[in-house]
Amino acid sequence: MSPGRASAWVAVALAALAASAEAQWVETPGQGWADLTVYHLDTRRIFDIDGSVIDFFADGHAVSTSAFLTVAAGILPGVDGWLQVPYQRLDYEDAGDDLVRTGIGDSNLYLRVQPLLYLGSDFPLAVRAGVKVPVGDFAVSSDVIPLGDGQTDWQLMTEIGHSFYPFPAYVSGWVGYRWRETNVEARRDFGDEGFFLAQAGANRGRLGFQLIVEGMESVTTPVIEGVPLPNAERSMRLVTPKISYGVASGTLSAGARIALAGKNLPAGTSLVLGYFSRWPL
Repeated sequence: MSPGRASAWVAVALAALAASAEAQWVETPGQGWADLTVYHLDTRRIFDIDGSVIDFFADGHAVSTSAFLTVAAGILPGVDGWLQVPYQRLDYEDAGDDLVRTGIGDSNLYLRVQPLLYLGSDFPLAVRAGVKVPVGDFAVSSDVIPLGDGQTDWQLMTEIGHSFYPFPAYVSGWVGYRWRETNVEARRDFGDEGFFLAQAGANRGRLGFQLIVEGMESVTTPVIEGVPLPNAERSMRLVTPKISYGVASGTLSAGARIALAGKNLPAGTSLVLGYFSRWPL
């Protein structure tokens, strides 16, 4: 797979960096929520290793549409669990050919704990651990766009939040680390990554406003076919302004996910559309 195709495909994983702002407090047993968010990116540009924005090689054109369904439920006091499954359509066209792939991508499982609750404090500090399971079909071929990474990731993050109740506003965020196993079939070690997300939001009746700032950065050097390649390190900084409106029993949201800076990942702006709904079990 060419560098352009690989970068276009791996951009889909960036969608998983963001999660619903309303999901930042650990769910109580018997309570939960579901969120469906769709990301659409249409770009001909990429951040190179120096952070400059350049055209994809050979007039490349990447179009990706990814729908992420996330479901969470309280398990025990101070403990909840998440499942996130993506369905995606990836299209990469250049001067040579046009490749299209549709299907389920790699899925994420999370367990989140609010440790201070067991010390008698309701301060909203949580620790979330997760694993990305290689569900998406992976093939080592220049004629196939993989739907997944073909390997397992392990993640650990610390979350914190604050509500300004009775004023309808909040701030929250997290910092985390991702341990990435080696894709044995492709002989590729993507390298570990650090990531962060900060967000703020407010509501006025049914109408809501939200601003998300997020990013990721390679921490260890990728190794391709046994050779360390510092030029393959990745980074990304994104900002997402969103508006939302209460519809039926949930909230419909829309926004734009703007790539501010990066390395070895596509540039451009993704359109974001989502629906969030709480539910009792």
